Amino acid sequence: MTVEPLPDWVIPPAGGFTVEDFLELRGLPKHTELIDGSLIFVSPQERWHSRAVSILWRDLDQQTPPELYADREMAVKLGPRQMPEPDVLVVSMAAAHRGDPSTYYFAEDIVLAVEAVSPDSEERDRETKPAKYAKAGIPNYWRVERRDDEAVVYVYELDPFAHCYVPVGIFHDRLKISVPFPIDIDLTSIGWRG
Repeated sequence: MTVEPLPDWVIPPAGGFTVEDFLELRGLPKHTELIDGSLIFVSPQERWHSRAVSILWRDLDQQTPPELYADREMAVKLGPRQMPEPDVLVVSMAAAHRGDPSTYYFAEDIVLAVEAVSPDSEERDRETKPAKYAKAGIPNYWRVERRDDEAVVYVYELDPFAHCYVPVGIFHDRLKISVPFPIDIDLTSIGWRG
């Protein structure tokens, strides 16, 4: 039995990877993120997570005003060693139409970052990513949790002076808010239809 050699990217450089290093790596698993200079690999996606992301993206896409654009699973450059990939994001239309870079957004492009929590991402989505999104100045953050087969959305808004998120509300059946734009989402549609 022969063992295949490991790819070069398995061993990080001293001090960890930079965003520039990360963008040059080839052969990474899908949805790999860079957090604190380390490569973060995600587990296979569960059906509930996929459904939550799809429905939130669809509804945000239908409700965004003309100057904004809803996207999904695109990397965001937050700093020299930070490049996470929110599940859903709302960006400026100018950023969506920008030719280069076409594989990621900048923090200042983002109006809303949404993370749907999976068993392997609980700490990242509840603690690590919100702190990094807030530090980068992203004005709105939603965390989507699964309770049984229902979605619960925790909505946060950036306190620009403290550079951290403050809770705006917890939504169970319906998410209806006016910031960052008027949004009305039926969260019961994320659960399984009978």
